[in-house]
Amino acid sequence: MLHDVPAMAFGSAEPQRVKLAESLGLAALGRTVFEGARLDELWEELRGRCLADPNDAGALLDLSTLVQMRGDRAKGLELQAAAIGMCRVYRTVHGAGSGPKILMFMAPGDLMTNTPVDFMLEGSDAEVTICYVPDGLPDPREVPEHDVAFLAISQADDGSAALAKVRGGFDAWPRPVVNGRPGLIAALSRDGVADRFAGHPLVLCPATLKIDRAHLASIAAGVVSPASQHAALDFPMIVRPIGSHAGKGLEKVETRAELSAYLAEQQAADAFFVANFVDYAGADRRYRKLRVVFINGQPFVAHMAVSERWMVHYLNADMGEAANRAEEADMMATFDEGFARRHARAFDALVRTFGLDYFGIDCAETADGRLLVFEADVAMIVHALDSADLYPYKKPAMAKLFGAFVEAMSPPAAQRRSLAA
Repeated sequence: MLHDVPAMAFGSAEPQRVKLAESLGLAALGRTVFEGARLDELWEELRGRCLADPNDAGALLDLSTLVQMRGDRAKGLELQAAAIGMCRVYRTVHGAGSGPKILMFMAPGDLMTNTPVDFMLEGSDAEVTICYVPDGLPDPREVPEHDVAFLAISQADDGSAALAKVRGGFDAWPRPVVNGRPGLIAALSRDGVADRFAGHPLVLCPATLKIDRAHLASIAAGVVSPASQHAALDFPMIVRPIGSHAGKGLEKVETRAELSAYLAEQQAADAFFVANFVDYAGADRRYRKLRVVFINGQPFVAHMAVSERWMVHYLNADMGEAANRAEEADMMATFDEGFARRHARAFDALVRTFGLDYFGIDCAETADGRLLVFEADVAMIVHALDSADLYPYKKPAMAKLFGAFVEAMSPPAAQRRSLAA
């Protein structure tokens, strides 16, 4: 069902109306999938609504998200496109809805395309309105009233076409805008970040290049050396198809023969990111990777994964081991006085260089004490879905992070940010 809501009003002009649909939101859907308690019930409920009313855009959008979360990206995007074709504006109300009114500008795409803000609003009273902008920003008079706007579109490895369509669109926006500089978000490419911190004394971003299949095949065949592409590039290397995330297609290759075998496996990819491998294992040969998010320049730890494998993602790490959870608990309890203090100057360099109100990094600590940055992005998932019984220490850490985020979305904080820009 579509609703008419007031658009932003200007002067004496006749107020316009905006059509929007209600959505359960990413956090509620994610929690249902993660916990699995009433997933089948919700699935049938949404399907039933779509069958009863083919124009129920809210149900269709939520169903598209569930489909993606259950692993069918292509079908999920197909359903999402159908929903957006009916309605581009969706509203999710948290709690009483009496908190900040946030207007999110998002691009159509999968779960990695936009900042997953909804997760960080669990437990708040925020009202979130999503406006999909596949063809550029609407006129301010064509969107609902809001306290703060948020450009949620992430840097995409395919060239950030969606960000290019909104460049300059926020220069005169009538409300404060979080991350309202598309060019700064677009600059968070893997190779771009590596280039900006090349040779930095405190921040280590391994040399990272975009290399097409033909040139990579030449390296594998011994026709040219890795250094022919970049003076600092050499085996062992990390290779991943451009556009891949969450470790898909990511491999470490130590020889030309391994690189050749890798290319044979990745027949669908035409271009790759290639980076030097940095052995960041601790003295116990365990690998530790942190997710840190920055809200108005302040760092907050979201998680720390511990594993015996170099390719660490939280879901595939060895967090079932009590000792690893105890280590994460200690990191969360001591982050401000420990890790964040040790790397305060490195964090400050990131904040000043990126120039964004909100972003995240996946990082580690090298043996010589530098901050090793694997990736920087505005769309890293930060959530509080993990079991409170198994991870009791996460609740206070995430409450602190979420509280800072909600405060940053408040009108006074947004106004202070605008005046300081």
